[in-house]
Amino acid sequence: MSRLVSVGNVVVDIVMRVDAIPEPGGDVIASASEITAGGGLNTMLAAVRDGLPVVFAGQYGTGPFGDVVRAALVASGVEVLQPGLDDVDSGYCVALVDATTERTFVTSVGAEGRLGREDLDRIVLRSDDTVFVSGYGLAHAVNGPAIADWLATVPDTVRVVLDPSPLVDTLPPAVLGPVIARADVVSANGREARLMAPTAAGLPEAVAAIAASARGTALVRDGAAGCWVAEPGRAPVLVPGFSVDAVDSNGAGDAHGGVLVAALARGDSLVDAVRRANAAAALAVTQRGPATAPTAAETDAFLAAHV
Repeated sequence: MSRLVSVGNVVVDIVMRVDAIPEPGGDVIASASEITAGGGLNTMLAAVRDGLPVVFAGQYGTGPFGDVVRAALVASGVEVLQPGLDDVDSGYCVALVDATTERTFVTSVGAEGRLGREDLDRIVLRSDDTVFVSGYGLAHAVNGPAIADWLATVPDTVRVVLDPSPLVDTLPPAVLGPVIARADVVSANGREARLMAPTAAGLPEAVAAIAASARGTALVRDGAAGCWVAEPGRAPVLVPGFSVDAVDSNGAGDAHGGVLVAALARGDSLVDAVRRANAAAALAVTQRGPATAPTAAETDAFLAAHV
């Protein structure tokens, strides 16, 4: 059975909800806060909830944050490949969610930034697996070169999906270039797409430019409007989104990515997989918190109601 194999990061999310991001030197009082495991875990949970087995091949640590990560991994139902590190804690991310539901991140790196080639060599891939790569992982001095080097050994039958992350413009070209070239699917949000294709006139042109540099296809998520899709030899098309009452956009991209991979692994066409992922992301933003991807039954019901 095909699986999602993640080489991304699982960190602790410290999420605070504020009316607005304070000005430099300022301070605001959060209306709510929570501490939970997040990062790449959210994408993996989305895939699990949509019915796809998941293997976590990233690294994690030992300490207060590592305890949160380890407990979440056990509860998630994913297979954990690495033994973890005992000399460093896992990292954490402070996420500020403002009144518009936009989120702003500040991250402290821990054990997840120490995924080396010897760790990646523990992965035994099946021919129909999907390897999920995040730009957050590529940003680390150890992980980035190791992942780029390892991907060159991944069989052609294995699908590689890249989510470039908001850090895409800071990634070393020697790392990002080979990863994009091997990626069967590059899935970015609008801001990331503009960074990757700065001369593009708009998102249709950006998604076409990204697809031209990748091995396969490119997707650009455009919020509630939907998702632009560029396949080889075809003009970009917009797969429409769904109108919902959004309360928190944190984790919407993760829900989209996990459900996209699950749908593709089941044999859905790219457009059908994107439509399902759009529905999952729409459901995710109607709830507060980063790990709000719906179950397969919830997504099925939502799609049935929006034929």
